[in-house]
Amino acid sequence: MHIGLIGGIGPAATVAYYQRLVDVFGRAGVPLHLTIQHADIQILTQNASRLDIDAQTEVFQAHIRSLKAAGCDVVGITALTGHFCMPRLQDVSQLPILSATTAINAHCVRHGIGRLGLLGSPSVLASHLFGLLHEVETVVPGEGRADVGRTYMDIARKGACTEGEADLLISAGAEMVCSQKAHAVLLAGTDLGLAFNARHPSYPVIDALSLHVVAFLETARGRHASHAKGFEI
Repeated sequence: MHIGLIGGIGPAATVAYYQRLVDVFGRAGVPLHLTIQHADIQILTQNASRLDIDAQTEVFQAHIRSLKAAGCDVVGITALTGHFCMPRLQDVSQLPILSATTAINAHCVRHGIGRLGLLGSPSVLASHLFGLLHEVETVVPGEGRADVGRTYMDIARKGACTEGEADLLISAGAEMVCSQKAHAVLLAGTDLGLAFNARHPSYPVIDALSLHVVAFLETARGRHASHAKGFEI
């Protein structure tokens, strides 16, 4: 299976996807075929802030056409903010799209998570991840929500995280667990690993990027197994 990623939104998340895919596929012994198409984080941010679904769908369609021309079989978007136009995009896409929110919904059902705290971009927080999490109740940071959103965007744009920024995000997660009774906190921004990977919060954390990568592996395993069975015949 040839995976196409729409990346660059932001660059650190794209690098994290690449590294994680190489590691997970390698440990599983599944061949990795990957092409990455670079998208513009500024355009995505502007369209998401306006919820301009048509404009961003056109942008993603152009990237998907390029990925199809490169021989890709399935597409993933490396930014959860980019999922705001997902229902429309899936309707018009020339390739199947493996959505990160589908993997998150399945994880919450499988593990009995009923209330989930969200950390991510301003548009993700304001919309509760665009209403795409149908299987779980979501909560967002209280009084500090604007600071959390701005901090996340700063991290995504520069591809780095200071100790102070990490402290702010981890504290926001703790507030949702303690005050809003979230069962876990979702890193609903794929650059948030920069803040959390070296830390060990006192609450359960769900990494959306990891769930998405595992979904790609499971899909590739199924495709690889069916092809191997065909060759045996």
